[in-house]
Amino acid sequence: MTFRFPALRHIACAAALATCGGAFAQTQTLTPQQQRFHEIYKELVEINTTHSVGSTTQAAQAMQAVLLKAGFSKDEMQIIEPFPRKGNLVLRWKGSGAKQQKQPMLLMAHIDVVEAKREDWKTDPFKLQESDGYFTARGSIDDKAMASSFVSVLAQLKQEGFQPTRDIIMALTADEERGDVESNGAMWLLKNKPELLKAEFGINEGGGGELRDGKPNLHRVQIAEKLYTTYEFELRDVGGHSSLPTATNPIYGMSEALARLGAYRFPVMLADVTKTYFSRTAPLMSGQLAEDMRAVGNGSTDAAVIERLSKTPLYNAQLRTTCTATMVNAGHAENALPQSAKAVVNCRMLPFDDPDNVEKQLKQVITNNGANDKITMRQFAKPTRSPVSPLQGEMFSTIETLTKEMWPGVPVIPFMSTGATDSRFARNAGIPMYGVSGLFFDPADLRTHGLDERVEIPRLYDSREFILKLVKKLAS
Repeated sequence: MTFRFPALRHIACAAALATCGGAFAQTQTLTPQQQRFHEIYKELVEINTTHSVGSTTQAAQAMQAVLLKAGFSKDEMQIIEPFPRKGNLVLRWKGSGAKQQKQPMLLMAHIDVVEAKREDWKTDPFKLQESDGYFTARGSIDDKAMASSFVSVLAQLKQEGFQPTRDIIMALTADEERGDVESNGAMWLLKNKPELLKAEFGINEGGGGELRDGKPNLHRVQIAEKLYTTYEFELRDVGGHSSLPTATNPIYGMSEALARLGAYRFPVMLADVTKTYFSRTAPLMSGQLAEDMRAVGNGSTDAAVIERLSKTPLYNAQLRTTCTATMVNAGHAENALPQSAKAVVNCRMLPFDDPDNVEKQLKQVITNNGANDKITMRQFAKPTRSPVSPLQGEMFSTIETLTKEMWPGVPVIPFMSTGATDSRFARNAGIPMYGVSGLFFDPADLRTHGLDERVEIPRLYDSREFILKLVKKLAS
């Protein structure tokens, strides 16, 4: 698919952006609102918000300026910067005050991005590239697509004179990519200023649609996420001259331990979110895969079924807790026996698993049930447990209605994210969160956190339209 955009007159799919896929049957210029969204998106993407040298404060100020221009007042917004360069923008748009006014809704998106080295990328990661049907830049997906959509949608609704029946809270936050750190914006706000974000429910990243053969196939909604924690294992020895090898070489001992971990599988644990995911996905599949998914959806843990599904990393991660080695470091000189070998192991625990039990199993595997008790274990941070958001209610039913309207025949699939988002902090604060964006991807080309991060241009405009309808409907 190849199409290029002139400077100010971008081409989009006319009849149905959601289904145009690889080729455009018709074309039209962008609407004024789409053009304005493009300007907001470009401005936000091109502000460097990495931890090393960037500033989310600058990004927050830029988005505040956009909203001021749209008609919001300074009294409706505040930039909160508890740490240098780690600013957060919080907006509260008051509801109508009607007799039966609904509780607030929260729109949450982080505006920090992961690091990106210019020498590794084909183009400058902090300059929005528009070519071959894609927007390419760091943050083009994660999470500036959603953040700029929120800003664009609220600006449009304000200019159109829309009056929400409930308060709309928007929080653009810092340091999500760094996890449970003190400067994590969402975590800090919910801990120190919880009244600012208190809401009946919220929308955040974590979901998204999947394309098959270039067409929308399913629309995932994140209602839960796995717990995140990391361990460091170390094995030490006295070392010595490399010409006199010993049987206590830490590299060999740690290698054996990691080999055991690589072969180990944590027990399968099924919950409602897991069974619902497989049962609703089964009709989209065929053959043995469809049968296996239906079986798990009905609660089966048959060994043959689990074995077949576990061969696919995504399905394996839905079925069980996972722990995997991500970093190793050993030795100090090429001609010396190593004095230590270290390995970092990252775990993603099921939200309904027992973290203490997971740690116990992990230690048993690494130390070979205590046979190598010289391997020490250190945990970097305790996992943050969070509840599952309910499938029933206004939020989920609205997502299903709009999905049916925009992508007929595409099912809504509740999903447990294998990664981590700031939704876990909000859920722990009593706010049911839903990861949903209306943004569809080809699973084979998902470059979030990777080189040349990109998103299909028509899909992004379609996502923005979905978010507009979702916010308007929930606040009407």
